[in-house]
Amino acid sequence: MNVQAKMIGKTVDISIFAIQFKNAMKNKFIDYTRLVKFEHTIFALPFAMIGFFLALKEGSDAISWVLLLKVIGCMVFARNSAMGFNRYLDRSFDAANPRTAKREIPAGVIPARKALIFVIANSLLFVGTTLLINNLCFYLSPVALFVILGYSYTKRITPLCHFVLSAGLGLAPIGAYLAVTGQFAVAPLLFSMVVFFWASGFDIIYACQDVEFDRSYKLNSIPAMTGVKIALQLSVIVHIIAALFVISAYFVLNGGWLFRIGATLFIGLLTYQHFIIKHNDLSRVNMAFGTTNGIASVLFAIFVIASFYWTI
Repeated sequence: MNVQAKMIGKTVDISIFAIQFKNAMKNKFIDYTRLVKFEHTIFALPFAMIGFFLALKEGSDAISWVLLLKVIGCMVFARNSAMGFNRYLDRSFDAANPRTAKREIPAGVIPARKALIFVIANSLLFVGTTLLINNLCFYLSPVALFVILGYSYTKRITPLCHFVLSAGLGLAPIGAYLAVTGQFAVAPLLFSMVVFFWASGFDIIYACQDVEFDRSYKLNSIPAMTGVKIALQLSVIVHIIAALFVISAYFVLNGGWLFRIGATLFIGLLTYQHFIIKHNDLSRVNMAFGTTNGIASVLFAIFVIASFYWTI
């Protein structure tokens, strides 16, 4: 009986340990997704899907689910690398800024060393995945990493840092297109330009929250250089250019009525965010930055991809 009781006790201990380990791993996973704001992957991923399905349409190829997973993997690994590195490099600024002091590294949830290991691991996974796609993507992967990781330094150098960030995001459509075709084309480049101006415009808006902090710590941004009012006006101009590239893509692809619906919704939501944000009231910046732009990219991708297959 004693032996049986001990065996039961050990089984219970192992079960408890397994549950505790599972919960600890789950919590750690959640911590890292929060570190990189994983939900913001939705900004560029829909445009990567546009590039992917555009390539299939032009090549008349059947969809390869394995290749699609590789493309999505590249997107996730690249963005994890970029955001993780940005959080690692800016940890002292984040700790000093009341708006960002509760982020995972300054709050002590994730040690800086482990965040750097996370960045290195994701960078290697990104390069390794491109090698599994094709040689061109593999050869270009260091260039992509240079852009997306280099952004983290640019706020220390130039107020044009917003455009370096958007250059990294803008690689999504052309990168996905190259994964399928292995060659460049005009249409995916137009979608990359849409992302470039769209993302830089909303990043200018987002940076309006930290004008005084950036100035006091000698960090560069367009709002810190010009003030919030002029920065918001400049973001309007940048978003108008993004809208013009949407229209250009429509004409280049001879887009149908579904494309027109997607374009109208996308441009409409870009316009909407400029109505809800005022230079003297930035309370709805997060709504514009996260919610509005996330919805805009998803709806645009759904209708544009649908237009590749239904042209009536």
